Amino acid sequence: METYIAFLRAVNVGGRTVKMDRLRELFTGLGLEAVRTYIQSGNVFFRTAETDRAALTARIEAGLEAGLGYPVPVLLRTVEEVEALLALDPFAAVEPAEDKRLCVLFLSEPLPEEVRSGLPVASPKGDWEMIGATADAAFVVMYVRNGRLNGNPATAFPKSYRGHATSRFFHTTGKIVAAARKG
Repeated sequence: METYIAFLRAVNVGGRTVKMDRLRELFTGLGLEAVRTYIQSGNVFFRTAETDRAALTARIEAGLEAGLGYPVPVLLRTVEEVEALLALDPFAAVEPAEDKRLCVLFLSEPLPEEVRSGLPVASPKGDWEMIGATADAAFVVMYVRNGRLNGNPATAFPKSYRGHATSRFFHTTGKIVAAARKG
């Protein structure tokens, strides 16, 4: 049995409110075991013996769309994969400041090499800077302007990129892994 973290995109933003007990119910209804959630941003832990991640992702996405009435992209990672991402310490060279938020973008499709080789890259307005990436994650420094985070780092991806991305603050990602381990 493998423990997965499902990072859900666009949950509890833009008027699409989902209670965590409803998410747990939907995941459990799909036959997934030991289902738990962490904070309201769409992080679900579960265990399964299924080994085909693409099929599992598609099944969860179909179940969520049927249960919620709209599509919810799902990005699955094992606990070990997220721990390895954190161990890279991608923000070690970033000077801490009140106006910076360190984020991980989890990607559903590999980031094109043209993007990875062109890093770091910053938004034209200075809202964010993508400082590094792996094949399935990008590391972004978001800048707080007028009390808000603005901009979309996914604009750095070519128009041909057909994957999905969802972001989590780096420090929250560490808490997500710790919570997943407690189960």
